[in-house]
Amino acid sequence: MSAADTADSPVATPEQLAVHADDPRYGFGIDVGGSGVKGGIVDLTTGTLVGDRFKIKTPKPASPDAVAATVAQIVAHFHWTGRVGVTLPAVVVDGVVRTAANIDKAWIGTDPYALLGTYFTASGLTVLNDADAAGLAEAKYGGNADDVDGVVIMLTLGTGIGSAILFSGGLLPNAELGHVQVGKSIAEAQASARAKEDNDWSYEQWARHLSRVLQEYEKLFSPKLFILGGGISRKAHKWIPLLTNSTPTVATSESACCAVARKISTNGSARPSLRPDSTLSSRRSRSGMSLRPTSAEANTASSWLPERNAAKASSPTVSRTST
Repeated sequence: MSAADTADSPVATPEQLAVHADDPRYGFGIDVGGSGVKGGIVDLTTGTLVGDRFKIKTPKPASPDAVAATVAQIVAHFHWTGRVGVTLPAVVVDGVVRTAANIDKAWIGTDPYALLGTYFTASGLTVLNDADAAGLAEAKYGGNADDVDGVVIMLTLGTGIGSAILFSGGLLPNAELGHVQVGKSIAEAQASARAKEDNDWSYEQWARHLSRVLQEYEKLFSPKLFILGGGISRKAHKWIPLLTNSTPTVATSESACCAVARKISTNGSARPSLRPDSTLSSRRSRSGMSLRPTSAEANTASSWLPERNAAKASSPTVSRTST
């Protein structure tokens, strides 16, 4: 594992890669998690990381300004000025954060586009729920759901449980299944990767709790397939065989920063969407970023994509500017 992958502060040597930020084959994804903020450049054709990802510990408290500054440091680490996608562990509706599960409650009501636009410059910006990004990436690139005729539920098992519900390539956005009550507590309190760590459970013990949660989802949605992601999925061979739920269950090794960078691909013919008829308005913030879409535009998955022909910024700006 490289130093860039494990760094917990922005003092590491900046990444120098032979990638042009205005090349539509590449995107930059940042995942804001409960324990770390990770980012990297992704080849949107192959879906693979270009070089290493860069990680900084999530600031405490994870306030909007503290997180935005951390995101800007990761962008600056790669000297990136192209399109940026940011995932949050929160519901994002009409360009406004509506919940804050594993980040500071001050995020609720925040406009992430305006906030991030004061910390760095990019040619386009997309902000969405972390599990939604992973679900859309799975639908487009993963292959697990290709032959499934019915509901597919993707779960990201980390600090909490993120969820994406897919049907025929479409997404039901902001499905917070980790907060569903299962027995005496919510699902993520007993079946997230953090729950396993906090309780010092073996894989066998944790699998029993996870199975119970999956069985509850089976009662509610009758899915045809579960796809389980998050860092713990890298050791899926140790625990997936221990699950006792009835629905077929597979693991994905898709990292969240990869997922969101893949999500900002502008290959419209391939991307999954809720409705096909949506276009972005040509609105810009003073930093040069695309501003959030209108309420009508935000009702479609395709409207979350940044504008392809956005004005190119000459260099990243990471200092705070007045609003």
